[in-house]
Amino acid sequence: MTSRMHRPARVVLVSIFLMLTMTTLAGCSFQEPPKIWEISGGIFGTTYHISVVLPEDEARLQALAEGIERELHKVDNAMSTWKAESELSRFNRLPDQSDGVALSPELYEVIARSIDIAELTQGAFDVTIGPVVNLWGFGPKARPDKAPTDEELAAVLARTGWEYLALDSQTRSLRAEKHQYIDLSGIAKGYGVDALARYLDTEGVAAYLVEIGGEVNVKGRKPGGDAWRLAIEQPTDEGGRAVNSVVALDRQAMATSGDYRNYYESEGRRYSHTIDPETGKPIAHRLASVTVIADDCMTADALATGFNVLGFDKAMALATRENIPAFFIVRDEQGEGFETHQTPSFSSYLVQ
Repeated sequence: MTSRMHRPARVVLVSIFLMLTMTTLAGCSFQEPPKIWEISGGIFGTTYHISVVLPEDEARLQALAEGIERELHKVDNAMSTWKAESELSRFNRLPDQSDGVALSPELYEVIARSIDIAELTQGAFDVTIGPVVNLWGFGPKARPDKAPTDEELAAVLARTGWEYLALDSQTRSLRAEKHQYIDLSGIAKGYGVDALARYLDTEGVAAYLVEIGGEVNVKGRKPGGDAWRLAIEQPTDEGGRAVNSVVALDRQAMATSGDYRNYYESEGRRYSHTIDPETGKPIAHRLASVTVIADDCMTADALATGFNVLGFDKAMALATRENIPAFFIVRDEQGEGFETHQTPSFSSYLVQ
């Protein structure tokens, strides 16, 4: 998670539901129809777009925009590795992490789910891999002039391991059997999406779409009764954007992990930002993109990352066994095109 970008929220009208609702109260009066309003801004080094279905009410929309900003900064202040004084950064700097450190409810929830997903994926999702991510130049530190050596990787990799983390549910505290640097970039953005969804629930917003950097949580339907339609992007190395498939959701979350956006090239080789915790090296298999649908975006985000590390065969087997809706875009053997695959439970969401 990064805080390099921040842009104040803005509210715009997306579309208007034209059918007016008539109410008879000692005569006829018209009730303002619901419209789709978008609240957008920047956070975590990316952008957010929240669509809410509400009647026109400038004061309420402005209050929602301000509340959204507060919720996002609350998450950022807890989980950013780019902020020196975030709660997570303070934990990472502790010279001795063997004593339990009390966590905020937000950070405790995210680390608990991180450990759950690490167990499910047998370590393919590992939030302690941060030092290796930094070594490859995908964290707060500057990008290296050349790839790390095997010796450098081995030395840093030896200091990682999610199994060294231990949570105490009674005291809501975290300890590490040996010092760890935790990086929540593979799950915190999804948690931020969920935090905004919960905030909108408490504010009585019955229909919304929350999106941060491509991770999504939706509830309800658009004016007119249509479900929210979301595109799954076609992987491309050329920088353009195209749609591979479209899904329809009305009360789920969705996240995608791919190797085609965040990468760099050095000495003629391409390095993905997704690191395999087993080898300490960027993933290098034919799985280009994986999309996961779950009840909450935090889980979808972490699973998508873990599945991307596992590669298609292992991820498909795990997702099918666990009845997880997952959609895979895989490079063909020649590397010239793509194949798509989905688990049985994903098929019902596809509309294109």
